[in-house]
Amino acid sequence: MIAALVKQASTLNTHTRYLHENVVELAEIIASKMPGELGVCIFVCTGTEANDLATRIARTATGNKGMLVSEYSYHGDSTLVHTLSTADSEDRPDWLSLFEPPCQYRPAFDGDDLLEDYVGSVHNAINALKQKNQLPAAIMIDSIFDCPGTIEAPKGYFQQVYKKVREAGGLVIADEVQSGYCRTGKWWGFAHDDVVPDIVTLGKPMGAGHPLAAVVTTPEIADKFANESSYFNTFGGNPVSTAVGKAVIDVIDAENILENVARIGAYTRSGLEKLLEKYDVIGDVRGRGLFLSMELVKDRALKTPDAIAAQQMANLMKDEGVILSTHGRYENTLKIRPPMVFNQDNADQLLVALDVCFGKL
Repeated sequence: MIAALVKQASTLNTHTRYLHENVVELAEIIASKMPGELGVCIFVCTGTEANDLATRIARTATGNKGMLVSEYSYHGDSTLVHTLSTADSEDRPDWLSLFEPPCQYRPAFDGDDLLEDYVGSVHNAINALKQKNQLPAAIMIDSIFDCPGTIEAPKGYFQQVYKKVREAGGLVIADEVQSGYCRTGKWWGFAHDDVVPDIVTLGKPMGAGHPLAAVVTTPEIADKFANESSYFNTFGGNPVSTAVGKAVIDVIDAENILENVARIGAYTRSGLEKLLEKYDVIGDVRGRGLFLSMELVKDRALKTPDAIAAQQMANLMKDEGVILSTHGRYENTLKIRPPMVFNQDNADQLLVALDVCFGKL
């Protein structure tokens, strides 16, 4: 990746007013890995820019303004996208409506059918927009809900939610900034649920540390946007960034990173579940691939969140040479998100360190 960056930077770099082979080739590679008609790429620099632009595109294509996002979500930092990031923003304009993230461990509803209840929450959010004389332009939805604590939805959830939003006149924006590029054991997080979004946003993984992001959509939606609006990003998709982007995918394919994530992710999760059996402070283990978490509780029966224990574990793990962070609606969840070249020896090191630190805790 570094070699590709240096070679292109030494040869030519321009802003994106001019086309370059790297830009076209990276778009073609990404489109080849997308399902359905998702074949138009617009390159930007950050996930925030991608989600901001995706919202603009959805509003232009549908003629609607309303947006649906989950409670305690995070989608970026621009003025618009910060408002969509309900974990940080308390701004609730008329065009915004919230639904509950589909947590199965700590349900938000008392009913017997969690799937029905959580899909119903989206239905209610759509109706709440209508009561404010708004129609949905789109739902912006994570394929695996990171900010609330790496939440996995009940089977069939995404299929029903996609259908409900589209019936209401909205589009589906899959925020793959964190779950895309093989992180969950498939190329795209949404691929686990046999659904095809209308718009996909990509970010962090595209450049493996270099600022590169993208919006991917269909020709039909892209044409509607282009006919009514325009977009220019000085550095998004410049020749150096797209050279890096191509190199990242080359490495993923050549080194079988996807297979590694699926295999080592399953191995790691199995080890985490053994620790769950050993330590009562662990309430739940969740996640797919190398997108994993452990929720810590004071009382397993009551599922009382233990944010202090989570912070203590993060500090103890640092002393063992392993960097973790805490997140979740109650800040009581350990986020386990290692590099995707993580191997079995690395996983064993992680599991031994967790065992030692839980023992100290």
